[in-house]
Amino acid sequence: MAKLYFSYSAMNAGKSTGLLQASHNYRERGMNTLLLTASHYEVAGQTVITSRLGIEVEAEKFAADTDLFAFIKEQEGMGALHCVMVDEAQFLSDDQVWQLARVADELNIPVMTYGLRTDFQGNLFPGSLRLLAIADTIREVKTICHCGSKATMVARFTEDGRLATEGDQVAVEKSKYMSYCRKHWARVMQRY
Repeated sequence: MAKLYFSYSAMNAGKSTGLLQASHNYRERGMNTLLLTASHYEVAGQTVITSRLGIEVEAEKFAADTDLFAFIKEQEGMGALHCVMVDEAQFLSDDQVWQLARVADELNIPVMTYGLRTDFQGNLFPGSLRLLAIADTIREVKTICHCGSKATMVARFTEDGRLATEGDQVAVEKSKYMSYCRKHWARVMQRY
């Protein structure tokens, strides 16, 4: 029986690197993977999954209105799929997470999702919330704060280095993110 997996972390923990390595492992054994990422990362008509290590692989994009079950079923009809891998899973909708669960349950294709747990204000992303609730396997990918403690939170800074304390949950371009442990995030965000 296939499973729905969710690997989550703060920024810069190596989620995309892990996804690309897992896909490489499948492909090295002659198996097909379908890579998906959020349409937020489309540049000049192309979507790619990029690792901080410099590895870049083309991927299919999903938008807020993409029916992932239908899309994956269509892709599977063109040739066997051995695993579906979704980067930036925090941007999935509640419905899309259920569609991915259906891929695992009805098409018997493992689905590996990778994404952030919380946004810069400490709130769960909709996709992450549902994945934490229904994924068969949940794994935290660890990264560290500047103090050496495990980082679990992210703060967003504007292009000119100012801390963002409000705004849209999604701001992919023209923002810089830093990962912090809860204590230092709370200090940066002036929570205490």
